[in-house]
Amino acid sequence: MNNQQNSAEQPFSVKTIIGPMMAVIVGMIMVILDSTVVNVALPGITEYFKSDLTKMQWTITGYTLALSAVIPLAGWMSDRFGAKRIFLLTILFFTIGSVLCSVAQTPEQLIIYRIIQGIGGGMVAPIGMAIIFRLAPPEKIGSIMGMLGIPMLLAPALGPVISGWFVEYSTWHWIFLINLPIGIIALIIGAKFLPKFETKSVPALDGLGIMIAPIAFSMLAFGVSQSSTSWTSKETLTGLIVGGVALLLFIVVELRQKQPLLELRVFKSSDFVRSILITWIMQIALFGSFLIVPLFLQTVKQYGAFETGLIMLPQAVASALMMPIGGKMYDKVGARPMALVGLTVITSSLFIFSKISVDSSNTFIMLTLAMMGAGMGLSMMPINTHVLQSAPRHLVSRVTPLTAAAQQVMVSFAVAGMAGFLTSSTKDHMAKATNPLNAMISAFGDTFLLAAGIALAGALLAIILRKPKVQDTNTSQEDLDESKSSMMVGH
Repeated sequence: MNNQQNSAEQPFSVKTIIGPMMAVIVGMIMVILDSTVVNVALPGITEYFKSDLTKMQWTITGYTLALSAVIPLAGWMSDRFGAKRIFLLTILFFTIGSVLCSVAQTPEQLIIYRIIQGIGGGMVAPIGMAIIFRLAPPEKIGSIMGMLGIPMLLAPALGPVISGWFVEYSTWHWIFLINLPIGIIALIIGAKFLPKFETKSVPALDGLGIMIAPIAFSMLAFGVSQSSTSWTSKETLTGLIVGGVALLLFIVVELRQKQPLLELRVFKSSDFVRSILITWIMQIALFGSFLIVPLFLQTVKQYGAFETGLIMLPQAVASALMMPIGGKMYDKVGARPMALVGLTVITSSLFIFSKISVDSSNTFIMLTLAMMGAGMGLSMMPINTHVLQSAPRHLVSRVTPLTAAAQQVMVSFAVAGMAGFLTSSTKDHMAKATNPLNAMISAFGDTFLLAAGIALAGALLAIILRKPKVQDTNTSQEDLDESKSSMMVGH
């Protein structure tokens, strides 16, 4: 009882959260980097193994499917065994998978080791975000989650730079081997600074849910990833049909469970539904553009992997600079103004990109990327934080896996959808134009315009955002005090 009173009365200090923040950020950077580094290195890896792109593509697809498959387990595992223990185990598993990838001797080995990486990495982000969300007081949640959001935007942009440098000036093995020292650092910091959350008495693992969830999320991600070539191919249709049916079954099963694997009942909250829809729209627009901009630089401007990564860097820098500002402003004015401003800036930058040409200077491209990054930094974490605040605080450990699993599917939709639209638009312009280069540039312009339209839809939808109801906030505060006292006991 005294511990509970002391934890409730003790004023919040930034120093108490720096250690846990560093552990989570280092872990998240390592995992998110590996979601993008292979994209640039894939041609070199394919040549090294004397294989073909169709087979080697599974080094990316297998990783994504493994991520999607294990995410739903994060909430149950955290409750049952403790968030700190599971977070450290997943970091260890991911690091071991990375070392194995670096010593792979055949394409098949590399694919298997990438799947091991994905199994370890899938739980890092949802568990890490849930830990920091529970540690932060409500009045500081925006600022703290804003700091946590930096690796979420910085890592995807840094991935091509790091990968491009290793591929051009060293060897592809280092894109995996570099995770060994990073993983060790994350484990040391996590073991020292992460608080021990009290484990909960949870029911037996939802057997049906655990069987159906990986099928649903991984098959949907697979189906959409295959659609970049054709929406009517056997692989695409199989993935979408099997994944869609499994998802419907999963929803029915979870709604009948008292302690479900993923807490789908949060969709009863209109505030949660509004914010998650905006999040999905923003992810589709942004992650689609993450693919299209490097493609333009490498296919139209003929830049190498490393040079492309450097040109993309202003986007990451602007995101990192604006993310803490977006978090602080969220604490003062809420999600709606930040979402409106950020998504409007993103829409404007994508519209500017729709006018891009072969003569566009690097300065023009880098400034526009910085503009897009600023919009991302201002809006992404406020919207993500609003999603979590719209749910009861005691359910956060179950909501973060839900949002993370959905994000994997949305990112797959974004990449496959934008790639498919670009391919289709290129064919249309090729049929009309005499100059193939002009046709390609026009197709890129159309694709950027589509992304701008999607971002604009998110900005318009942001108008209906509102702060979570007062009674939810009060309940959340009680849950926060209770969770903090549990941590004090477990430390």
